[in-house]
Amino acid sequence: MKNFPIYFLLLCLTLVHGQNPYQDILKSIDYAAPRYVGIANQIWNFAEMGYQESKSSALLQQTLSDEGFTVESGVANIPTAFVASYGSGSPVIAILGEYDALPGLSQKAVPFKSSNDARAGHACGHHLFGTASTAAAIALKNYLKLNQRSGTVKFYGCPAEEGGSGKVYMTRAGLFDDVDVALHWHADSKNAASPRPALANKSAKFRFYGIAAHAAGSPDKGRSALDAVESMNYMVNMLREHVTESTRIHYVITRGGEAPNIVPDFAEVYYYARHRTRDEVVRVFDRIVKAAEGAALGTGTTMDYEMIGGTHELLHNDVLQRMVYENLNKIGGYQYDAEERAFAEKISETLGLTLDTTYVEGVAAYDLNPHPGGSTDVGDVSFAVPTVGFRAATWVPGTPAHSWQAVASGGTSIGGKGMLVAAKTLALTGMQLLDDPKIIQAAKSEFLKKRGEDFVYTPLLGDREPALDYRN
Repeated sequence: MKNFPIYFLLLCLTLVHGQNPYQDILKSIDYAAPRYVGIANQIWNFAEMGYQESKSSALLQQTLSDEGFTVESGVANIPTAFVASYGSGSPVIAILGEYDALPGLSQKAVPFKSSNDARAGHACGHHLFGTASTAAAIALKNYLKLNQRSGTVKFYGCPAEEGGSGKVYMTRAGLFDDVDVALHWHADSKNAASPRPALANKSAKFRFYGIAAHAAGSPDKGRSALDAVESMNYMVNMLREHVTESTRIHYVITRGGEAPNIVPDFAEVYYYARHRTRDEVVRVFDRIVKAAEGAALGTGTTMDYEMIGGTHELLHNDVLQRMVYENLNKIGGYQYDAEERAFAEKISETLGLTLDTTYVEGVAAYDLNPHPGGSTDVGDVSFAVPTVGFRAATWVPGTPAHSWQAVASGGTSIGGKGMLVAAKTLALTGMQLLDDPKIIQAAKSEFLKKRGEDFVYTPLLGDREPALDYRN
């Protein structure tokens, strides 16, 4: 199932058909489907968290290397980040791939919530994301080779999207400077290609240092770091009344002490601040820092904080977005078999829903004002190069991201079928871009107009080195 059989199949298809090279490339993805599903399943089973994806990254690197790509590993000072390239000259088409899992989620492909015995789980479908993008990159490589034409395909192995801002470091390192267009996609519960917003985001771990003492015998000698965390949280929760309606603030106490009878001398809280625009995120985050400083002052503790992540909002490109929407419709959805439908109906019950496969079998209508989702470090890429993405139905309809139901669906053939829809949509779009420089030029013109000719990229996480241990 490696390079030679697929390429040989393409040669045969071309000799037989000759008139539809796009269709032959798309058929080659179906031909290699068992191989790609196997790769996705391996990454699903690895379930490696951000900056710890050594096995997942190595598997995708080897897959691309076997297909004739030149692989540069450890880019941007990140051991699990890489760029795989094939071809030469213009245009340069980038395809983004992710492969990190989330902490603390069950990791079983069953339609009921099982005991949580896993350290991490693929609750955002990145095992499918990385694999479909790899399949598309290989398809574009075969298209270039078959037609003996110029052009470069670059696959970007992007770690730690879930809070680690891997692509921010890659953007900061200039890895997208020679790219003409960047393509990406994401797992979802429906097929959709509207210009869905993503929120800008700043995150940090706030650490407080106090004085330990016996909580009953000598509490006056202690200074509680946990009191400081709780005081900070109280002030930030009052702040919610005085921020814009679309602002989002989340936190989790990651360290709160060791025992109730010991005044905690160390405590830590992990914060996210989000908004539709990066400028407002910076303002909100600065106010969160002030709350932390006040909490330390009031509790007689000291405080420092470490920036963990920071991402721009998405800069959408209408030229590319409408093109991808048309292509997703051309590829179309898929149907459940009897076993998949039975599984999906059981998942739907856990969500309190009745199964509706309208946007599994088809594509949601183009929506100019969709509700914003979460945040993504693709945002930073979108300010470096014209960028476009879409969503494919890899989960049971109605499934929220970051849930056990998403983990379960992604480990079944439902996830695999949606992944192939994504791979073919990426490949079709890439082939059209390789063949029509006018599309790229129109996309670049819109990009420069929206971003501004004088734009200077400033990463929200500053000049810090990659937070390689943020999941420890």
